[in-house]
Amino acid sequence: MPEGISAEDPSEVVLAAWRAESARLVGALTRMTGDLELAEDLAQDALVAALEQWPATGVPHNPAAWLMTTAKRRGIDHFRRADNLRGKLAEVAHARRGQEAQMPDLDDQVDHVEDDVLRLIFLSCHPALSPDSRAALTLRLVGGLTTREIARGFLTTEAAMGQRISRAKRTLSEAHAEFELPTAAQRDSRLDDVMAVIYLIFNEGYAATAGEEWTRPELAAEAIRLAGMLSDLTPEEPEVLGLEALVALQGSRLSARVDERGAPVLLEAQDRSRWDRSLIRSGTAALRRAERLATRGTPVGKYFLQASIAAQHARAERAEDTDWRQIAALYDVLARAAPGPVVEVNRAVAHGRAFGPDSGLAVLATLAGGALADSPLLPSVRGDLLERAGRHREAAGAFTEAAARTRNQSERAVLRGRAELNLARASEHG
Repeated sequence: MPEGISAEDPSEVVLAAWRAESARLVGALTRMTGDLELAEDLAQDALVAALEQWPATGVPHNPAAWLMTTAKRRGIDHFRRADNLRGKLAEVAHARRGQEAQMPDLDDQVDHVEDDVLRLIFLSCHPALSPDSRAALTLRLVGGLTTREIARGFLTTEAAMGQRISRAKRTLSEAHAEFELPTAAQRDSRLDDVMAVIYLIFNEGYAATAGEEWTRPELAAEAIRLAGMLSDLTPEEPEVLGLEALVALQGSRLSARVDERGAPVLLEAQDRSRWDRSLIRSGTAALRRAERLATRGTPVGKYFLQASIAAQHARAERAEDTDWRQIAALYDVLARAAPGPVVEVNRAVAHGRAFGPDSGLAVLATLAGGALADSPLLPSVRGDLLERAGRHREAAGAFTEAAARTRNQSERAVLRGRAELNLARASEHG
């Protein structure tokens, strides 16, 4: 085998290298060319070249450097062909001479490359884009997912998702979005947008809003990876560490959320030996780093608090060992820090477990339909609390209402099953 070649399976290495390095590739190429769409095309060209060449020539020892070098060469060729961009060609060629001298070792450029990734994350979450478009573009540009993978994750067609991504890029162009980090005054709000998109992606993976599957682990895994990447890029931000901790701790339960037949398993019935201990360790470590920053006076917020709640579940070896009073207290703090109907519903669950179902129902009584008018969340939690209170006929009605609202078939089956069970119990008691 030629020197510099790995014996690993080429196709697997290509895909692994692309998933790991695509954000760096697109970020660096966007900085060099000033054109996001061109940068992505050049990166895709490098991917195609790798898929064509590596099976025949073998895998380079540094696949990331090979991809970067190939993409830059394609960029230079592009500008060479464009007479009206000769000035840009000189700029790019100069950058190539300075960078390729150190290929395949990119260690000296790590800080700059990581800045490019951070710029790319903020660009993907530009305020001119809708939340759905931000999520799709983040998965495409930062996550390295194909349009088909993103479409499958969000239960739409590849053509529709391709159009959404194209519109998002066009919106960025029309908004004259710059490939720069936001100013200090803008950064906090933009960072909030970035974290919200990552958590949106995670939630869609953890509890799918529609379709046949209860979960979409590939989306959750991608969100966990993106949260870790963001915390590496902003290590002094406790809320980012809180997000990293939250998705890792909640994500640790994914394999236990379904049984061997793929049927949903609710939290209290889960086999906790199936929880991913490595994710629990990494989530706990991130939370501790956030706590250390908080003790120095750095403010924390909703992700840190939610991660603290998730950590309480992770610490309980059995469902009955869960410290629900501590969780209820944390939800009380969260309700003041980040008020909203979803927080209140979850606070009702915690109070129902800590102080009895009537306490949880009292929290729910303060909620109107509002943003949850079409969601199954409110009636499903009400049904659970009514069931615990022994009010089975009312519980059956609540679960039936929740089943009618959900678009997820697995969730609908669970809710209908609980409605039938409560009707049977109501009949037993006359």
